[in-house]
Amino acid sequence: MMLDKNKVKLGIAPIAWTNDDLPDLGAENTFQQCVSEMALAGFTGCEVGNKYPKDPAELHKYLDIRGIQICNAWFSTFLTTKPYEETEKAFIEHITFLKAMGAKVVGVSEQGHSIQGTDKSIFDDKYVMNDEEWDRLCTGLNKLGKVAKDMGITLTFHHHMGTVVQTAAEIDRLMENTDPELFNLLFDSGHLAYCGEDYMAVLKKYVKRIKHVHLKDIRPEVVAEVKKNHLSFLEGVRMGTFTVPGDGAIDFEPIFDVLAENDYEGYVLVEAEQDPAKANPFEYAVKARKYIAEKTGL
Repeated sequence: MMLDKNKVKLGIAPIAWTNDDLPDLGAENTFQQCVSEMALAGFTGCEVGNKYPKDPAELHKYLDIRGIQICNAWFSTFLTTKPYEETEKAFIEHITFLKAMGAKVVGVSEQGHSIQGTDKSIFDDKYVMNDEEWDRLCTGLNKLGKVAKDMGITLTFHHHMGTVVQTAAEIDRLMENTDPELFNLLFDSGHLAYCGEDYMAVLKKYVKRIKHVHLKDIRPEVVAEVKKNHLSFLEGVRMGTFTVPGDGAIDFEPIFDVLAENDYEGYVLVEAEQDPAKANPFEYAVKARKYIAEKTGL
């Protein structure tokens, strides 16, 4: 089934060129090379990396000429570990920038108790919240959702390996205790497949509340090695846990079908952090672009 070109746009994340969590990966790749290659590969949207200019006017200068728009930028919340006000203050600054760039959504991830950036075993050491922490998280996210909505931005939540919202059950609890008017999901096939969850079930269940989609594929043989050797999330990234759609184990056709059937509107964004020295970002971007064109008509 084809996705509606008038409703669905195609983006790519800069994380394949330069990795913010592992700065040595892609240290040699410049911001300009990154956005030029995105445009050449046929993408019209992108997210934000740490090499991007912070000034909206300057960033527009580089992106507009390439026909690229910022569609989202990661935001770390610390609702379970810090006072709410601290997160809100940083959040307002963040979405003010996004608004200036013409983005419609923000992707937030709770980083309180997160082990994604540590050397802890991604399969053995994940933190599990108690009821009080769940309460703080859901209450805080509803508040941030209201702040975002009042500023014309849609809040989406990025479930992510190594964070307090990783599993299908955790996503369920989050969705049940948040306001559908204020709180939406960023769906990421790769993170759900990584931890062994049924990503199609999650997609079907929440498709009406999904406002941003990350197209991330996995290499199961690398995931198996990470599990067996009790490795960290970042060690897995270096080894190639993730790859682009069309290169790994996930069949994206059913995902695209569910999105099309439910009139999904927004971005689908290729996000696959790998070591650029092993996986040339431009070549992989082109590979992903061809695969998506073939499967969706985008």
